[in-house]
Amino acid sequence: MEIQTLSLISGARRALGLTVIIDVFRAFTLECYMAAGGAAAIHPVGAVEEAFALRRAHPDWLLAGERGGAKVPGFDYGNSPWEIHRVDLTGRTVLHTTSAGTQGIVNAGAETGGVTEIITGSLVNADAVISYIKVKDPAVVSLVCMGNAGTRYAEEDALCADYIRASLRGEPMDIRARADALRYTAGAKFFDPDNTIFPEGDFGLCVDVGRFDFVLRIETRADGLFTSVPVQVGKKDS
Repeated sequence: MEIQTLSLISGARRALGLTVIIDVFRAFTLECYMAAGGAAAIHPVGAVEEAFALRRAHPDWLLAGERGGAKVPGFDYGNSPWEIHRVDLTGRTVLHTTSAGTQGIVNAGAETGGVTEIITGSLVNADAVISYIKVKDPAVVSLVCMGNAGTRYAEEDALCADYIRASLRGEPMDIRARADALRYTAGAKFFDPDNTIFPEGDFGLCVDVGRFDFVLRIETRADGLFTSVPVQVGKKDS
């Protein structure tokens, strides 16, 4: 198995094989909590305008996401796991757009045409991602760290990719200690008293390593809309 680590939107465009689009703070952590909260469907989209257009066509669909970290005006929710982790989403469809994570999905393999499958990654389901890759045993795995706004390095995404890579190679890593230590570096923004965008509660929810036992596999509907589908590790494709 060849494992390559790529970064940012430009890296997503060069992805090959089974591609893991990683966004720990906070896009794909949030989508895990949405799935766990009973969402009937989660649709990652690239543009805010696309999300609003889909909402006009489907008035009962919810809008969630951010630009510059802040909730998009007119959206139902921001990009905060803390905001949504206790919301009952049973039967609801959610449109989700972010500056980094969902951009990785819409750009995956754009330059190569060689992406065979896309799943999302975050610390909360990293163990499931690792198990899923082992079951699939692809020739090539691309770990794409989406970073900040898809254009700047983010320590938390690099850590998640390092953990996945090390685990696939059988190399031990004290991931829980390293994840918690992010509170002093990349996660310090959650504890900044002047912060008005990132709820402090997001940090703990984002670094709860291995909380969920499913991956989110990206499927494409007939109309071209992406869908994040929860898949329990070890189950056969339906």
